[in-house]
Amino acid sequence: MTWTRKHLLGLEGLAAEEITELLDAAERLHPDKGPLAERPLAGWTLVNLFFEPSTRTALSFEKAAKRLGMDVVSFSASSSSLKKGETLLDTAKNIEAMGADAFVIRHSAAGAPHLLARHTGCAVLNAGDGCHEHPTQGLLDIYTIRERKGRVEGLTVAIVGDIAHSRVARSDLWGLKALGAKVVLAGPPDLVPPEFAEFGAERRDSIDEALADCDVVNMLRIQRERLGRAHPPSPREYNDRWGLTAERLRRAGPELLVLHPGPMNRGVEIDSEVADGSQSAILRQVTNGVAVRTAALALLMAAHGKGAA
Repeated sequence: MTWTRKHLLGLEGLAAEEITELLDAAERLHPDKGPLAERPLAGWTLVNLFFEPSTRTALSFEKAAKRLGMDVVSFSASSSSLKKGETLLDTAKNIEAMGADAFVIRHSAAGAPHLLARHTGCAVLNAGDGCHEHPTQGLLDIYTIRERKGRVEGLTVAIVGDIAHSRVARSDLWGLKALGAKVVLAGPPDLVPPEFAEFGAERRDSIDEALADCDVVNMLRIQRERLGRAHPPSPREYNDRWGLTAERLRRAGPELLVLHPGPMNRGVEIDSEVADGSQSAILRQVTNGVAVRTAALALLMAAHGKGAA
């Protein structure tokens, strides 16, 4: 098939064929294969609109855009006219008027990328909106699974931790289900919303139950910045009950693939021995993120009639 979507706002609703096309493009454009022979997006401009902190995603998008030849402009919310009362949309439309061709946006409000997609002519890529979705993280997780396991269909993937506040969990769930994987969830009871069962995930009551028959585990951190007045377990208590310890990994077996979207809280949701061990693909996820974001930019800009995927 030929990619036709002009925005990447989430994985919910994407067909298996669309996800596969994007993953295949990421494989073709992977940085492991060296610099690209051509710079198909030379002359076009990407603006990074990050209203929340980011290291991996922001730098990864910048690296991906520059590999394609794009000019990259990074926006600082703290020194912008938003501080004077300007709306997000007015800010975006002013930046578009300066010649922006694509926006990568991370925002605390769910739906912020959709607003820009409706009201600007730029390609819009969602880099995380509230507790909604983080589609390129979901795609790089799935790419890493496919790379290490050779397939996605038929695998069982456990997502463990703060499911309630995780946009990664949502994107992983939609993408994995579309490609035929089984998804199981585990975490503190008040952080695993029951409605996830309606989305096709299976809830388990302990991390040990979740690991019992899974092929892949994706460990999530407690998102304390989103908890409000809730009081999560202490780091030690959390590690005892929900952490991926070296002993739990040994019981799960040598074939279990370990993922984490970052940033990690070592000794809380994951032990250092596990994070740095041979079954971990955490740093490989970061490398694969550049490939996935290169592919996403190339496909979306091609759909806008700019460059070629």
